[in-house]
Amino acid sequence: MATVTFSGAARIYPGLARPAVDALDLEIEDGEFLVLVGPSGCGKSTTLRMLAGLEPVDRGTIHIGERDVTKLSPKDRDIAMVFQSYALYPHMTVAENIGFHLKVKRMDRTQRAARVLEAARMLDLEEFLDRKPAKLSGGQRQRVAMGRAIVREPQVFLMDEPLSNLDAKLRVQTRTQIAALQKRLEVTTAYVTHDQVEAMTMGDRVAVLDAGVLQQCATPRDLFMNPTNVFVAGFIGSPAMNLLPATMSGAGSGATHGSLTVAVSTEQAAGATSEHVTIGIRPEAWRIEPGGTEGLTVDVMVVEELGSESFLYCAEPDQPIGGPQVVARAEGLSSNSVGDRVTLVPRPELVYLFDVGTGLRLGGPNPGTPAPPRSLSAPSTG
Repeated sequence: MATVTFSGAARIYPGLARPAVDALDLEIEDGEFLVLVGPSGCGKSTTLRMLAGLEPVDRGTIHIGERDVTKLSPKDRDIAMVFQSYALYPHMTVAENIGFHLKVKRMDRTQRAARVLEAARMLDLEEFLDRKPAKLSGGQRQRVAMGRAIVREPQVFLMDEPLSNLDAKLRVQTRTQIAALQKRLEVTTAYVTHDQVEAMTMGDRVAVLDAGVLQQCATPRDLFMNPTNVFVAGFIGSPAMNLLPATMSGAGSGATHGSLTVAVSTEQAAGATSEHVTIGIRPEAWRIEPGGTEGLTVDVMVVEELGSESFLYCAEPDQPIGGPQVVARAEGLSSNSVGDRVTLVPRPELVYLFDVGTGLRLGGPNPGTPAPPRSLSAPSTG
């Protein structure tokens, strides 16, 4: 096992105006499960491919442990990769697929069989060792791909959206298995996904990228509670944080959006580049008051009942059809109906302010710093 260190690493594709990955500084701790997440085209898969040696590094360096692997070929990096498409050999059995790399390395047959059986036991694949991939489910095929990586005993696991081809229920089950297995093996792991819920439930830390630039890297809890900028605030969380344009009159007089006014501290006022700010409030931070007078007045447009909770999708009065919505979470089955007019009152301690010019959080912390992995046997929601 080893740490992975990106130092100013960049990948620039010919003909593009900006780097696909730009000056990335990131360290993955020994034994850590780090998830790279962001919208399509943000550079997360390119980052993984640079680490794997499948993409060249145009600037900067990449180290695995003490070794500079920037110029090394993939076979010399001591990594194992799990792909979205499984990449299994259809004419080989499960056992042959898992042990293929060991066979290429000319490992003794007895030792190879023992290594394959150990991996199969970890992944509940013992009864399928003699089957061909065509006779396996999607989840079983993905576990075979995991087994092939495990038997190599690499320094680093790389996983590129390995659950994308699975249905929703199987994705939840398999991500739990992967996270628990990684904790058991204690292998440094870089995992790429476009699904922020998947990222938050699996990673020791989560690195959020946008347009090739690292926005913030922190624990799931810290990303959720302390976003460093408006992009991270709006990307992390489901449903997303409500982002409301507002005008700030200064410290003591607050920032106003429609009928809503929130307090502004001296520190926040001093950090703003103009009077224009963005108020950030998560759906669960609203208190719903039918007939209230102090807060944001909205009309309920859609009620999404989920059993244990409900989400109200609302619009401000006289807002044009198709305009921005405000989302509020209600406990259990909501007593509100479509067409109701309610007042949303935010919890003061859960109100965020962002500068419109820079996008940075006003009065907030700096981007998350590396933290040791959580000692969990299964993923947490953070």
